[in-house]
Amino acid sequence: MGRYSTICFLLAFTLLGAACRPAELSEAEKTAIASLSLSALPPLPADPSNRFADERSAAAFGATLFFEERMSRDGTVACATCHMIDRQFQDDRPRSVGLAMTDRRSMPLADAARSPFLFWDGRRDSLWAQALVPMEDPREHGGNRTAYAHFIRNTFAERYERIFGPLPDLSALPANAGPLGDAREKAAWAGMTDAQRSEVDRIFSNLGKAIAAFERSIVHEPTRFDRFAEAIKAGREPEGDAVLTEQEIYGLRLFIGRGNCITCHNGPRFTDDHFHNTGVPPAPGLPEDTGREAGAEQVLADPFNCLGPYSDARPEDCTELKFMVGKGPELRRAFKTPSLRGAASRPPYMHSGQFATLDEVLDHYARAPASPNGRSELAPLRISDRERAALIAFLGTLSE
Repeated sequence: MGRYSTICFLLAFTLLGAACRPAELSEAEKTAIASLSLSALPPLPADPSNRFADERSAAAFGATLFFEERMSRDGTVACATCHMIDRQFQDDRPRSVGLAMTDRRSMPLADAARSPFLFWDGRRDSLWAQALVPMEDPREHGGNRTAYAHFIRNTFAERYERIFGPLPDLSALPANAGPLGDAREKAAWAGMTDAQRSEVDRIFSNLGKAIAAFERSIVHEPTRFDRFAEAIKAGREPEGDAVLTEQEIYGLRLFIGRGNCITCHNGPRFTDDHFHNTGVPPAPGLPEDTGREAGAEQVLADPFNCLGPYSDARPEDCTELKFMVGKGPELRRAFKTPSLRGAASRPPYMHSGQFATLDEVLDHYARAPASPNGRSELAPLRISDRERAALIAFLGTLSE
């Protein structure tokens, strides 16, 4: 056996299965790798709750609204404030800042249209319902429903009506009213008739549907990992920028093997779209965050959910909502599995930016501390410094 072959053999033995060349991957590993490639993504599913989801005119209008700072209380905040186009449609902050600092960090928007539930706690069940939440949050856009309706009438009436049909007469409506505003806005909302509130809610929901149509166009781009995976799937040796280093391949094998990372970070988007308690500590100074436990209650109560009066879906289309797990101890402090695509280049990590680096994330998984509330699903991950470096190196291939 030559010197190079001997080194390969020793590495493979010492590192518990590290490969020196892609050809040494097992058939099971090749299958797992192929399942993670972007080419394995099925076509984007329709959103039956939004009949404008795939209309180009709605997407174009939604893009305008996404970058429109006047869609906020003081004219300084847009969706793009926290979802920056040059930062994978997020903002790099531990906790996002609109009109004030929020309790959680923004999530990237690429392929978010494929998620059955949105936000870290899944408190909304569609992109359009999700888009409405920050518009009324006093720490984000800080707006209210009649103010948005008047703004659309005064600024974008023609574009709105070409897509959604005629706007109602808004002349009798208060300038500022909404169910989630300050005391005066709430009182003004309560003083409106049911028909008036319904008309405003219809306009409000349509704004979310337009923004969602735009966001459906935001997708993941292939990375070095995808080019590597495509070569492996085709049975050929990777070339050029499809080549992964020995360290990166080892990290990949750990990811899909002994590290069990693929258990939750699976599929082409590297997420199972589920909610897990992994014992992440609370961010200092914030109120208790119960994650999916509270989020499940909110999505069921949301008037803009799939079963609500502003949804375009039939009840039988709303299977995710109808059959979701709404209660149970496993929901307490369970947070959504984030996609790992681009993760290496968008620290910090976890729902409130509790960990500054991927090394800190792996340290948490190695220790597997008890959850501050509820029960953590983690078991200690026994990992050497060399293996830790390999995993981090592999994650870098999902960003390049």
